Amino acid sequence: MDYRIAKDKIAGQVMFIMTIASILLVIAMTIGLFIKSEPILSQYHLWDLLTESNWRPMEGKFGFLPFLAGTFWCTVLAMIIALPISLFMAIYLTEYAHRRIRKYVYPLLDILAGLPSVIYGVWGSLLIVPFISKYVAPLFIDFSSGYTVLAGGIVLGVMVIPLLVSLFMEIFDNISKELREASLSLGATQWQTIKYVVLRKARPGMIAAIVLALSRTLGETIAVLMVCGNLAIVPGSLLDACYPIPALIANNYGEMLSVPLYDSALMFAAFLLFFVVVILNLCSRIVLLKVKGDF
Repeated sequence: MDYRIAKDKIAGQVMFIMTIASILLVIAMTIGLFIKSEPILSQYHLWDLLTESNWRPMEGKFGFLPFLAGTFWCTVLAMIIALPISLFMAIYLTEYAHRRIRKYVYPLLDILAGLPSVIYGVWGSLLIVPFISKYVAPLFIDFSSGYTVLAGGIVLGVMVIPLLVSLFMEIFDNISKELREASLSLGATQWQTIKYVVLRKARPGMIAAIVLALSRTLGETIAVLMVCGNLAIVPGSLLDACYPIPALIANNYGEMLSVPLYDSALMFAAFLLFFVVVILNLCSRIVLLKVKGDF
């Protein structure tokens, strides 16, 4: 008996230490990125860095607006594409599909979710970019290379669909069958049951899943680097090139030592990305608490 109690206490202490270590790691990352960003923040006003669109490191001009805009538009477009598709796929697979269909779709979703992002980037370069250049862009403008915000949004959206579908299905499967049966027994149709029972009970979990997908989209590097064009301009339309923050860091990290303040500028870009993801997660927690309080 004493041995089991001692073992339980040791396990609790180990888990406590691991939890504290994880928190300290996040704090250390924040402090480290801020310290590395301090040289450029000491020479340029924060507002100027965030609102200037002129990016010429060789001339000492570090405007981050094109990268913020590119990240924002690619992420928003990706979620606009992925959310409805993922939601309706998850509803069909959990509420309507035959067990045999689910048996084959589940492993396929796991495979797609686990594919390296470079595979999606190659697919986007070979199929999406030429399609936009040849068939979509001519409907609106005279010429486009195809390496655009639209290409980035489509590739990111397709990337995140398997993740969202898997998360939504897991959430829907955890909702009590008794609630569904009670709704149907009262005369509700299957769609009414899904709309007013399943989706309502799944709302907190769905918010958490969407935030997780958003974080994945914000941090994606290789796929967007291959299809967005990587031009430091503020996109005026979906058919303009863009330059998301992760692509900026990945593309230029090897060059940063040769240009004054380039190191600090890229670390500031990483700090911005880190800060946005943290704020996004904090906001999601607030929303989750409010939603849970409404039930």
